[in-house]
Order: sequence, then structure tokens, then C-alpha cells
Amino acid sequence: MPVKEFRFGTVGSPTSTPPKPGGSVGGIQQIAALGLGALELAWVQSVRVSEATCQVINQAASDACVCLSVHAPYFINLNADDTEWPKSRQRLMDAAYYGWLAGATDIVFHPGSYFGKPPEEVLPVAVKRLEGCVKELDAKGVTATLRPETMGKVAMLGSLEDTLALSKPFPSVRPCLDFAHLHARSGDGSINRYEDWMHILEAYEQALGDTSLHALHIHLSGIEYSVKGERKHLTVRESDLDVKSLFKALKKMGAGGRILCESPILEEDALYLQQLYQEVKT
Repeated sequence: MPVKEFRFGTVGSPTSTPPKPGGSVGGIQQIAALGLGALELAWVQSVRVSEATCQVINQAASDACVCLSVHAPYFINLNADDTEWPKSRQRLMDAAYYGWLAGATDIVFHPGSYFGKPPEEVLPVAVKRLEGCVKELDAKGVTATLRPETMGKVAMLGSLEDTLALSKPFPSVRPCLDFAHLHARSGDGSINRYEDWMHILEAYEQALGDTSLHALHIHLSGIEYSVKGERKHLTVRESDLDVKSLFKALKKMGAGGRILCESPILEEDALYLQQLYQEVKT
């Protein structure tokens, strides 16, 4: 099976981004200067950007050959009550529309919370709401892929199975695989072996098709966890996450796409992960 390529980058602008020009354009330029190939714009509090600014960001990414994605605001919940859902929906729609104008091909978002309900009760509601978002974006000609993220706490909507269920009905919806979250979600770090990563990738391929692994969108960092799951991101080296075995599984499955780092030392660990993957791949 031929090995596909990954582009590496950061979630949010590199910490070394110069103050001028700064902002998203400066982050894009710094990603390119560092020898990385992808940037996820961290619109995690709100989407406050004009169409004109989006065009400037789009042009900067094109000029620098940097692939863009967007992390939508944290305050999105596909299982929100009827009063809160319209606000959640608008946040997701704004991130998708303005992200697409800015040249982002992928829009990552947190799916929400179970609120104590079983997944099988929550998922039909979440899928129905996501269907409405997909239909509206299609009508507007927005071609960005929506990426429900795998989450690091068991109380959150966002197990691997959840994200696959949200994705299967819609060609324009695919999971964002946060492997640190999957490692932490069980509360004991038990998902950490080559066999575990292979099982995840095989389940992804089985659910979403033979070529689905060629365009993965991955978040990666070290992680600290407790019995309730994720506590905080760590640097790659100080975590017990077995990144080498993960990379071996990705190579074995012929996977490709993007790997975006969320470590406290963003670009330093992104470059380290890029180097580590090249060593494993060869």
C-alpha cells in the first residue's frame, strides 16, 4: 500500500510569529518560514472577521502554499436545548462560511455534551441538526468539510463511534481524530498500543470508505488525564502517548492528510512530530 503524505502544522498561530504583520497572515507566513505546511485558525471564542479580511487570509495562504483549517468556537453543542441550539448553530455556520471564504478546507468543532443521556438517545438529535447545517452550507456553495472532533472526556459527545455516526450520512462531514483525546478518554490511557491505533484506523476506513484515510485531519499533542479523562495538553516528550506506534499504524494503513499540533510548545512540537514521522516512514 503506497504511503500518503502528511502536512504538519499548528492549531493557532506559532508562538514565534512576529508582531508584524501578525494575525492570521503573520501566522501563515511563519508556518511557511518554519518549513511546516498547515495552519488551523483558532477562532475558538467567536468568529469576528470580515469578508474582505477573509480574502486577504486566503491570498496569503495561497501565496505561501499553506493549507488552512478553522477551529470553530468552543461554544457549539449539537445536543443543546431548543433555546440554546440556534446560537450554537450560528457559531458553526459562521465558522464554516467565513472559514471557507478565508480558504479553509476543514472546519473543526466540538460536538457537545451528552448531558447525562446515553449516546443512542443523543446521536439522532445531533445527526438531524447537522443535516440542516449541511443542507444550508450546500445551498450556499460552501465546500469546506465539517470535522466533529473526538473528545477527551467520557461525558462529552465525541467518542470515535460518535464522530463516525455523525459523518456517515454526509460526504461533507468527517471526523477530526484527536489521538491524544482518544488516549485520555477512557481515563486510564489504555488506548496507546500499535494494535489500538490500527483498530481505530480500520474502523474509520470501514465506516467511511476505502479512500477515507487519504485525507485525515488529526490533532496531536501530549496529554495529562485522570479517571474522568483529559485534564490538559502536554508537550509530546513529557506525555506517555506512544506517538511512534501511532505513526507506524498510519504508515501501515497508507494514511495521509494533516497533523496539527496543540502542544504548549506549538511549533517546536510540530517540527518534532514532522521529523519523527519522516523517521518512521523511512
